[in-house]
Amino acid sequence: MAHTFTETMLFQVRPDRLDEFEELIQQIKAQQEDLPGCLSVKYIKRFYTFDGVENGQPPRALTKIVKCVKYYSLLEFDTIENCGAANGWFFDHYAKDIMKLLIMPFDINSGYSV
Repeated sequence: MAHTFTETMLFQVRPDRLDEFEELIQQIKAQQEDLPGCLSVKYIKRFYTFDGVENGQPPRALTKIVKCVKYYSLLEFDTIENCGAANGWFFDHYAKDIMKLLIMPFDINSGYSV
């Protein structure tokens, strides 16, 4: 397969808004999967860390929330144009709702797969 175009987002969610965020991303994910050119959509919640872990050992579970809970999205598209259209769709439909649940604006990174 030719190189796909991928977009990642980092969401730093307020601890008191986790349920709302998870409910909203389930709704968003279902719609993103149907966008033109979308090959895959994944969201993860950060539960583990490698900080303080011996090399080769599994990550350790996080034990407390300090100021936020981090979530990441990974979206893969067949073309950069379809990614751009999907990004526009996200901003038009959900950016304001998401922003209300975060401690700071989400971070977006994108590029071609290697």
